[in-house]
Amino acid sequence: MQNTLKSAVVFEGRGLHSGAPVRMVVRPASADYGIWFKRTDVTSGDAMIAARWDQVVPSRLCTLIRNASGVEVSTIEHVMAALAGCAIHNAVIEIDGPEVPILDGSALAFVDAFLAKGLIEQSAPVRAIRVLKPVEVREGEAVARLDPADMLEIDFSIHFDEAAIGSQAKHLSLSNGAFVRELADSRTFCRQADVDAMRARGLALGGTLDNAVVFEGDRVLSPGGLRHRDEPVRHKMLDAMGDLYLAGGPILGRYTGIRSGHALTNRLLVALFADLTAWRMVECSALTVGKLPGMGVHRSDLPATA
Repeated sequence: MQNTLKSAVVFEGRGLHSGAPVRMVVRPASADYGIWFKRTDVTSGDAMIAARWDQVVPSRLCTLIRNASGVEVSTIEHVMAALAGCAIHNAVIEIDGPEVPILDGSALAFVDAFLAKGLIEQSAPVRAIRVLKPVEVREGEAVARLDPADMLEIDFSIHFDEAAIGSQAKHLSLSNGAFVRELADSRTFCRQADVDAMRARGLALGGTLDNAVVFEGDRVLSPGGLRHRDEPVRHKMLDAMGDLYLAGGPILGRYTGIRSGHALTNRLLVALFADLTAWRMVECSALTVGKLPGMGVHRSDLPATA
């Protein structure tokens, strides 16, 4: 059955790109409600934005959603990944600014707070999007693809010239709490040259060595180094998990990302839903639900971090 939170959870921090302080409250919602953001600082016009693939607008550095009134929320991918990874199907996310707090740059704090608060089962079945045939989009060397599978699988590969990153690849089946154990604590990352370029354009104003892993050549500049030897590719998988949850429910399929990012994953969802023969909404049996991300997850599954 579908799940929501037992009660509200509060997060406070700063936006990664704006640097502005923000308060965000994730509240329970009724069955079949889905995930919605509500801008509490918007006093005129529509303050509600559906966390859905068709509300995404182009943005190079994060996932940004905007409603018909022009009200938007950005950098939603980490909290969306946490909701997916904890099997939270219905929630209202109240936020008093245009950007989700970056916290430590991963989904760890979101997941920890959700699991600490606890979930309640609701009186409606989980519905998932089953991929029926391959769908693929490309942009230069970047590829994003969905293939049929019995559960959500993510297969990701990246390549960077920085020796400290290099080429990395990982495959995971996201059942039995794999997201919480393997991906939730992996932080956003960038190169020092990227930081300099972004700040010259008025971006990454809230970024620090405590909420992003920064690389320069063969060095990791962030204190304490990496949480995982392959933390960059794990974080790209975390991002993909959050972006895929904008499908409107769990996906039963295998996602392959090769140097892909937020925009390409959204283009993939657009292509998927444009082809009515490529997918089907299914009511999940007990067996299928057991294969979904977040089922049977406990707070003790979270990795210990410094």
